[in-house]
Order: sequence, then C-alpha cells, then structure tokens
Amino acid sequence: MKTDVQKDIVETFKKLNDILSKFSENELNQVPFQGSWTPGQVVQHIILACSGFPELFAGNTEKTTRKPDEKIKDIEGLFLNFNIKMDAPVFLKPEKKEYNKNALNIELLRLESELLDCAEKYDLTLICLDFQVPGFDKFTMYEWIDFALVHTQRHTHQLNSIFQHITKL
Repeated sequence: MKTDVQKDIVETFKKLNDILSKFSENELNQVPFQGSWTPGQVVQHIILACSGFPELFAGNTEKTTRKPDEKIKDIEGLFLNFNIKMDAPVFLKPEKKEYNKNALNIELLRLESELLDCAEKYDLTLICLDFQVPGFDKFTMYEWIDFALVHTQRHTHQLNSIFQHITKL
C-alpha cells in the first residue's frame, strides 16, 4: 500500500509540474476567461488544499472499523467528474495577486515531500478526527492522501485546459 501511494504522489506532482513548467511568468498571471482563476491562482489553490497533512496526521486519530479505502470511490467519482463546477471553500480560495513560478514550484516540492514523508511514517489505515471535508465522513490517512492527489489531478486537468485556451489566442 505505502509504495503504491508514494508512486501516486510522485506521478501526480510530476504531471502538475509538467503543465506548470509550460506557462510563462506572464501566462501564469493571465485570466484565461471570465470567471476563471489565473493558472497561478489554481496552483495556489492546490497548495492551500494540500497543506497541513503532517499536522493533521500527527493529531487525533482512531483505528478504523471499515475498509481504509472505502471512501475513495466517492472522492474520485466527485473530483474526477470534470463536468461538475465546484466552489472552493473560503479558506481554500487563492489570493488575487501576481504569482511567481519559482515560489510556486518550491511550495509544490515541499508539499510533495511532506506527503511522501506522511505516507512513509504513518499507519494510513487510521482515521483522522481533527478535520473533515464538508459532505463526507471522517477520512483515513489513506483517503486523505487520495483526496489530495485526486484534487490535484482535477486541477492539473484544469491547468491543461487553461493552457490550451491561452495558447490558442
């Protein structure tokens, strides 16, 4: 389980970094169409959503009485449905500002490293009690990492669409 999770983390962040590297500094801060975030804001949103896992995993936990991956189908069904438009909760909304590609890359490296470390260090079958995604029951650590990766995959898909839109102009 751990090595598969770690492979998924590396693969997900590689795809994100691949698309991020295609944007110029200027394109990174361009609004592609009305009502959209800039690519920089999308990446900042991913950073906000993937932050805090070491603290969450070190917090209050309990043994699970269900399959540790039971919620994954629901998480993936929701977040990998690209036809659904979602609104981010306020605390995950990125600031409207000029983003710097290098600073974003450094943050993404830190997050990838934290997730890899968490996957290595913790019993991923434990349920985290200190936080939950609205609309879901409490997640196991395994489900939390899956949530982070699936959410990142959703926005990597969005960044690819934005890139195609910007470069078509």
